[in-house]
Amino acid sequence: MSDNNRLGVFKTYKLYVGGKFPRSESGRVYEVSDSKGQWLANAPQSSRKDARDAVVAARKAFGGWSGATAYNRGQVLYRVAEMLEGRKDQFVREVAASEGLSKSKAAAVVDAAIDRWVWYAGWTDKIGQISGGANPVAGPFFNLSTPEPTGVVAVLAPRKSSFLGLVSVIAPVIATGNTAVVVASADAPLPALSLGEVLATSDVPGGVVNILSGVTAELAAPLAAHQDVNAIDLTGADTALAKELEIAAADNLKRVLRPGLLDADGAADASDWTLSPGTHRLTAFLETKTVWHPTGALGAAGSSY
Repeated sequence: MSDNNRLGVFKTYKLYVGGKFPRSESGRVYEVSDSKGQWLANAPQSSRKDARDAVVAARKAFGGWSGATAYNRGQVLYRVAEMLEGRKDQFVREVAASEGLSKSKAAAVVDAAIDRWVWYAGWTDKIGQISGGANPVAGPFFNLSTPEPTGVVAVLAPRKSSFLGLVSVIAPVIATGNTAVVVASADAPLPALSLGEVLATSDVPGGVVNILSGVTAELAAPLAAHQDVNAIDLTGADTALAKELEIAAADNLKRVLRPGLLDADGAADASDWTLSPGTHRLTAFLETKTVWHPTGALGAAGSSY
């Protein structure tokens, strides 16, 4: 049977919130175009209600995810990399269209993003060894400092690096036991929304990562002011928006990771995401817990301060 008259089936992109795929609460969508202005897809335009729902889902998932062993989190993150590897062709097409790259360059970006995810998976059970330890104190006691996750982190994804930059800001947040509400690049949201499909079919519990698409400023404002959001990554904010969000974030003393290098348009995309990421994003959303123990006979009995 000839398929010359067959109509193509277009992909319907949806949000990823609480392990499910809702449409925008308002039902709004907006057109996503490639670098040449040609239509690619309709993306859901999230509302403030969607942002609040994502925070609720992230808070609900935090206890289980932060309570998992670091080794287990590493296994889960590695499983995500396996799933990304299996869907590489899809991401190559989306990255090429979103960023105006050739197929070969897009493939290199996708490979780098998968490798970056594996890299962070390997750090889950090691970051405590470089950010914690025994502290020298004077007296009949000793203390130990260990890192603990901050909580719910709002992440403004890079505006132009639709996949490698995206992975570079999400993976370290969840690798250290936090949960995330991610605002995808408004200009190139498709790889982020497809990443939600990968997370849903991997071992990541629902709510650990929640992905929203839409107008960055419209979604970032309620997240920065939300009392149940503990930290915010301003990577995808321009200078003016970042300043507004920092002021809003101060209301409940959120941790704030400021934007990196800015390009000529004032967007935080001048950073070279292909460079080694280091550990600063892993430690950005960690709190230090210190436990004191007496030494000697009293310490042997199990007492502590």
